[in-house]
Amino acid sequence: MNNLLMEVENEIAVVTINRPKSLNALNSETLAELDACFSEISERKDIKVVILTGSGAKAFVAGADISEMVNATPAEGRKMGMLAKEAFLKLETMPQVTIAAVNGFALGGGCEISMACDIRIASDNAKFGQPETGLGILPGFGGTQRLARLVGKGRAKELIFTCDMIDANEAYRIGLANKVVPQAELLDTCKAMAEKIMSKGSYAISLAKEAINTGTETDLSSGLTLEADLFGLAFSTDDKKEGMTAFLEKRKANLTDF
Repeated sequence: MNNLLMEVENEIAVVTINRPKSLNALNSETLAELDACFSEISERKDIKVVILTGSGAKAFVAGADISEMVNATPAEGRKMGMLAKEAFLKLETMPQVTIAAVNGFALGGGCEISMACDIRIASDNAKFGQPETGLGILPGFGGTQRLARLVGKGRAKELIFTCDMIDANEAYRIGLANKVVPQAELLDTCKAMAEKIMSKGSYAISLAKEAINTGTETDLSSGLTLEADLFGLAFSTDDKKEGMTAFLEKRKANLTDF
């Protein structure tokens, strides 16, 4: 991979978008590499949590690569949007828990890829925004869809229509970020959360993720039926027996399913 770095340790994968000269901007090559990387991770049983970040101190991802898009045709623009759609959906739906470690600028495609993660932890120097309409286009990597789902239609429209950039504390206030931490503590905080998550039932968490992702896109009755189906499926696992037995025996559970 030319534009990505991946390290796996203690069942945590840290995926770093590594284009520091362009503030980690997303071009087609990087999107294709992300797609392949997420496909690989989703099949690996030795990875339970993925932390996605950007290289350098200035940016998580500063946006899509404008130099690639400036002369692109409508067909090429749509192709790039579809490439991002496929890659980000793999990130959003993989069985592993995904955490965006947002350091510095998360603009345009950077804000969009962070929203495809399950959890967003922002450093205190993080800046979020969707500046596309100021360039004569609109968000094309999921911004009009995921942002509205996360913060509501009104706030999403305001951010997209005005191109306003918001800081980490405002992102936290409106629900775009889960937590704000000092820059020096960002990765350690993400890893600590990953360790906490991994102490729970990993297969149960993957089922809960499916229930939330799918159920919130349908009506309540259908979502509740899906939840009941997945709840029943969890009863087939070793973790269910071990977790409940450990509770009754007042000991720590040894949860192993994935």
